[in-house]
Amino acid sequence: MSEPPESTRASAPPDAAVREGGEALLAGALADLRREIRTRLPGRAPEPAPGFDPMALFDELRRRLSTLGMSEQRFEVDDFGLDEQALERALPLLDFLADRYWRVEVHGLEALDLDAPCLFVANRSGLLPYDGLMISHALARGWPEAQRARFLIADWLVTLPFAQSFFARLGGVRACRENAERLLARGASVVAFPEGAKGATKPFRDRYRLQRFGRGGVVRVAIEMRCPLVPVAVVGAEEAHPVLFKVETLARMAGLPFVPVTPTFPWLGPLGLVPLPSKWSLQFGAPIPTAHLGREAARDELLVSRMTEELRREIQARVNDGLRARSSVWG
Repeated sequence: MSEPPESTRASAPPDAAVREGGEALLAGALADLRREIRTRLPGRAPEPAPGFDPMALFDELRRRLSTLGMSEQRFEVDDFGLDEQALERALPLLDFLADRYWRVEVHGLEALDLDAPCLFVANRSGLLPYDGLMISHALARGWPEAQRARFLIADWLVTLPFAQSFFARLGGVRACRENAERLLARGASVVAFPEGAKGATKPFRDRYRLQRFGRGGVVRVAIEMRCPLVPVAVVGAEEAHPVLFKVETLARMAGLPFVPVTPTFPWLGPLGLVPLPSKWSLQFGAPIPTAHLGREAARDELLVSRMTEELRREIQARVNDGLRARSSVWG
């Protein structure tokens, strides 16, 4: 067989040449080791088994060690961190939380049309965004062919170790106007909580009393993106992590916005972070159209303020209905 032309040898990648040289040195070292063993232990050194290839064994060990703890990524991770593979693995857990642990009842979902993206607006319930996770999961069950709805999470949660990456892989997105607009423009519905941190950290005595909806950001986004607003009332989630009071001094020392004290935290340590199995209900209201207003209406402060307050009152009324309808916190 003729040797390859000089130009072909010269153009071989340098990494390949280094790898071939290293494999040749390793093969020579293994052969020298076998000869040394036979010399020092005559008649005792076992012959290699038929078909045994030390180089193949070495390559297999090297491959396994280099991929230790890793798995093949079958899906892409999008710009916001949603990992379809992680979401697929988490579906049994989400189903368990929805069906068995919190026993979530969903009302009004059948009347919605998700052919176009919507901006879902809900009351903030609890320290961690389990409410957003359950709302997006309920929407995915109702419309499996639609893009998964993304829920917005507060800035302070982004700073916590592990929490931000965990929720991002399951569809959580940092709460800001730009992210909401980008998601809606891509055809994905968004779940927003305009109460913000005020709603998540209010003490248990003020549970289910909706706080002020910021400065009307959700209404402006809906008008500019020409998408409907859908009010959502969440009942039951505030008992999952009831906040008795907040420790401000310790929070400043730890560099956190607040340190909550609940019936189980910090008394039970890490176990105190496990949410309680309260019974939940999600009530979806009728969509509020905005496309007919025109984008210039987003600069009308009086209109935005009026629509924001009407939206807050609508959600509060549905929350009150849900509280009256339930027989017990625990179902």
